[in-house]
Amino acid sequence: MCENEISYKIIGAAIEIHKAIGPGLLESAYENAMAYDLKEIGFDVRQQVAMPFIYKDVNQEVGYRIDLIVDNKVIIEVKAVETLAPVHYAQLLTYLRLSGIKLGLLINFNSKILKGNIHRVVNDL
Repeated sequence: MCENEISYKIIGAAIEIHKAIGPGLLESAYENAMAYDLKEIGFDVRQQVAMPFIYKDVNQEVGYRIDLIVDNKVIIEVKAVETLAPVHYAQLLTYLRLSGIKLGLLINFNSKILKGNIHRVVNDL
């Protein structure tokens, strides 16, 4: 399955979760729900993936954590904030570049309607 097909199913799952739960919870609640639902429909999902960070030959075993990686092809960055800031997009793009993954979804569950709060971020797709 290609990145676009995976992202389509991820977006559908996110919308269903938002319909069931609504806004107002912590990011971890939405992240756990996403991981559960995506595994239930057959995806390989890794959660809170510790990624190494190498800078000037200094290797830090855990430089950052990615919320969710789906089928090693799509990163999901889960937010539950009032408004997404430019740094949230930059964070996801950096995760994409450092991991070599081409597609990321930035999903802000703290909204009345989720549809306008799902953003695709691409890295050479």
